[in-house]
Amino acid sequence: MNLKIFIIIMTTSGVMSDAILIPFYPQFFELRFGTDSAMHVGAYVAAISIAVMSALPFWARIARRIELLHLLIWTQLSAGTFGLLSNWAPNVTWYWMLSMLMFICKSSYLLMYPYLMRLTLKKNHAQVIGTLSVVVHFGAVCGAVVGGSVLQIWGPTASIMAMVAGDFFQMTVCAHLIHSSKIVRFKSQQDSDGTETISPLFKLDAWRVHLPILRLALVMLIFDFGCFVIRPFFSTHWQALTGYESELTSGVVFAIPGAMAITALCVHTWAHKRFGRLPDHRLGNLLLGIAGFLLQAAPNPTLVVVGRCVYGWAIFHIIVKLEVNLFRLSTPERYARDYAVTNFFQNLGTLLASFAAGAIVDSFGLYMPFLVGALAFVLTAVLDRLILKVPSAGHIDGADHPAPTTELEACVRVR
Repeated sequence: MNLKIFIIIMTTSGVMSDAILIPFYPQFFELRFGTDSAMHVGAYVAAISIAVMSALPFWARIARRIELLHLLIWTQLSAGTFGLLSNWAPNVTWYWMLSMLMFICKSSYLLMYPYLMRLTLKKNHAQVIGTLSVVVHFGAVCGAVVGGSVLQIWGPTASIMAMVAGDFFQMTVCAHLIHSSKIVRFKSQQDSDGTETISPLFKLDAWRVHLPILRLALVMLIFDFGCFVIRPFFSTHWQALTGYESELTSGVVFAIPGAMAITALCVHTWAHKRFGRLPDHRLGNLLLGIAGFLLQAAPNPTLVVVGRCVYGWAIFHIIVKLEVNLFRLSTPERYARDYAVTNFFQNLGTLLASFAAGAIVDSFGLYMPFLVGALAFVLTAVLDRLILKVPSAGHIDGADHPAPTTELEACVRVR
């Protein structure tokens, strides 16, 4: 297998490991620590976002000096070790501390995405983004199903061990790649005096240049808020609606959007080969996403399943289109800087959604996050029409340029 295949396998493993408990934290904390507070679950998921947001730039800077695969061996070993220790945490406070250290170390695997992008010509970015989006969704499907069945059959301890296994698997793959000499080394961008070039992200006189990217980042923030606000309590919502307390069934329903993403990629690939370049249906997909939210809020399990299908189809196309728009608005020399800006806003949307989800469920009930998500998509559609001005694919400059050579270019997000 070539290097790209190994990177995709590692990404799938990382996403699966992350997704094992994402839908089931309410049940996990109740079983493990007797804590059933919705606010606590929301705060914990938000803390994960803060840990990743804080750690990823640090790992990116370290990766400028240490070859990435060598770095990942130690970070994934550390993540697995902290995960094992969290299994024996005597109380919820100790679990928080140890699991946050685990996520800080675990987040370094996200740098495999820019590592792959640097091996890819810019004209092929859309294809790579689509493939990685499906990988993320496929990992989420498998992680949710595995996580639900493991939690239901063997309990919280086995769920933690399953997450740890993913970390040690990534460590093993990195060791294999190093031993087989499959590493591709990149040079950092440096000035003539040998020091690293630091791009000013937010200088006042640069705001005019950054304005198109900041507009896109604002749209991404609101879109990500809408996607993530329904996640922490979806399995609880499904179990309350059906009266069937099966984590496996909840995990399967939670994973439906991931399966729809895989289907959407297959259909899109077929249509592209048959009809050529396809038109931009971002607004139509946002409207489909709104319909999906409303169906999931309905007090009928069949409508919820239909809503998950519609929602999954819509968000796959929107995610890919927004990511491609970033490349269209950016240029190779500004690529890393612009992605850093949008990535910050996306993580901020996730963070706000995690905090908001617990408060919304506490105050209004399990159906309300879906209505809030629908409103977020309405606002996304309005802003998309009012402020985004993205050039068409035919006007991209430097389409044949290879991807830029800085570490912090992108971040894979589990939806």
